Amino acid sequence: MRLNENVLLLGKKVVLVPYTSEHVPRYHEWMKSEELQRLTASEPLTLEQEYSMQQSWREDADKCTFIVLDAEKWQAQPSTTEESCMAGDVNLFLTNVGDPSLGEIEVMIAEPSCRGKGFGTESVLMMMSYGVTKLGLTKFEAKIGQGNEPSIRMFQKLHFEQVAVSSVFQEVTLRLTVNEHERQWLLEQTSHVEEKCYRDGSSESH
Repeated sequence: MRLNENVLLLGKKVVLVPYTSEHVPRYHEWMKSEELQRLTASEPLTLEQEYSMQQSWREDADKCTFIVLDAEKWQAQPSTTEESCMAGDVNLFLTNVGDPSLGEIEVMIAEPSCRGKGFGTESVLMMMSYGVTKLGLTKFEAKIGQGNEPSIRMFQKLHFEQVAVSSVFQEVTLRLTVNEHERQWLLEQTSHVEEKCYRDGSSESH
């Protein structure tokens, strides 16, 4: 979506930046992995298709996507390219026409060396905070493959509760309703996050 195209969110472990054409080659390499295709229920795309997908995600009003960068690498030196710091992505899909306050959230930490470090947890918290404060969301859903235990446990730690299991799609649906108590908790968890202005391919924010 266009709303976040100039938004950079700086956390402790991760930096969230808009998904731009600069990120596509690395993303394309990740998605050649059969493991990631299985975990994300994705079909492999050509590089050309991946560029088209990136453009449509940027334009579509019902998709909010950030690329997850390793904050430590990104801050190490100003000349560091974003592509070399990429860890994964985090997405919000606002596709429920009947309920615009509901967002489906997805996170993927694709870079093996970045897993198990809390990147996914902080990325989801930052994205949910953005969804609540900027997009007016009050409910979140996560659909996760039944075999993806680490992801299921992570969302449960973030107060999501299992609401459905689909044996057909072999996935679990978890949901969180952001009442006032949950909202305060979420804002406390992300009180350290700084929002900065993002510019394509620029390192001025380092």
